[in-house]
Amino acid sequence: MNKKLGLAVAGAVLAFSASAANAGIIIPAGDWTVDIGGNVNTYYTNTKFSGDAFDGIGRKNSVSTGLLPSALGIGAKTRQNDLDIAFQFTFFVGANSESGFGTTGATPLNGGESRAGDGNSINIRQAYLTFGDASWGTIKAGRDLGLFGSDAILSDMTLLGVGVGAGGPGNSTLGRIGSGYVYADWIGQIQYASPNWNGFSFAVAAREGLRNQLAQIGDEEKTKLGVDGKVSYEWTGDVSGKVWAGFISQKHNNTLTGDYTSRGYDVGGKINIADFGLVGYYYDGKGLDLQTGQQLGGLQFLGGNKSDDKGGYVQGTYKLPGVGTKLGLSYGISKSDNSNGAAVNPGVDFENKSWIVGAYHPLTKSLNLVAEYAQQKVEADSLAGNIDGKAKTISLGAILFF
Repeated sequence: MNKKLGLAVAGAVLAFSASAANAGIIIPAGDWTVDIGGNVNTYYTNTKFSGDAFDGIGRKNSVSTGLLPSALGIGAKTRQNDLDIAFQFTFFVGANSESGFGTTGATPLNGGESRAGDGNSINIRQAYLTFGDASWGTIKAGRDLGLFGSDAILSDMTLLGVGVGAGGPGNSTLGRIGSGYVYADWIGQIQYASPNWNGFSFAVAAREGLRNQLAQIGDEEKTKLGVDGKVSYEWTGDVSGKVWAGFISQKHNNTLTGDYTSRGYDVGGKINIADFGLVGYYYDGKGLDLQTGQQLGGLQFLGGNKSDDKGGYVQGTYKLPGVGTKLGLSYGISKSDNSNGAAVNPGVDFENKSWIVGAYHPLTKSLNLVAEYAQQKVEADSLAGNIDGKAKTISLGAILFF
């Protein structure tokens, strides 16, 4: 597998201990080594909706990609003047031809119709350069997965599957974005990553400022650069694992909310003992999360709120000896309290929780068959009234790494 394909693909494989990590196409090109890799995945999903939050939506069947869109990554590396130099471009695309871009294009559940010439988009989520040396670290400049929340999504078993968020348009589902963690997202950034000191490392980045309203923004909007970072310790052996802690911060200013700062922190860990694996994760923040009262949630800052946000998830997996099938069960929840001076959805408290069970079978060293069941419940409580809804999804499919 292309080592420079990045966190979304290589990280997914490594986090889930899939055997496809040794795949890939290596091409010598003079002083450079070109590396090509990626994945293709497709799932049949059947989602049953109920409750006020999904009023008018019954059952939806779809054929689509999962949480990880299909991807083709092209990168190269070389050593020049005592520097390791590399670049990476990765192109992501979905199987679903229904209109919508990513998870934030059309209305999550009602947008678009399937048309051959309108509805599938190539999304270049990675485009960056790196330079550095093992003695002092690495500088990264360009677009890549953000640092805050990255270990949460890369440790999520549904990265090889669907999770929640099926039945809508776009290039991917949600996994447990919004019901266990805030999406790390693909961000323009300038990042420094330290060397690895016997398992200990850290990284920090200045990142593009994000809009903090869904509505039209006037000329008064001023975006500031954000900053995020994380520190981690990883170990190997009969009992292997990783622990990490991270942070994120960005200042906002507009006529609706005035000046305020979104911020958050997270802590997490995972441990593997023989064929058992366990993950635990927690985050807390202010002005951090967007919850809509429907499936969509966990998007950084877009709510434009001085909200109180928190959540987390726990996950257990077991690999069947001999067979190789990995069974997993996880539960997660995200809460957003908008009663503390919120300008958007004032006084509304959101709760988005889900539990997911999955089976991931390595048919070959490159091909995994996947079966999942996900049950999501969303609630929005306010003085004007309460709404809730459920989405129950069965998904069956396959993911191929190369």
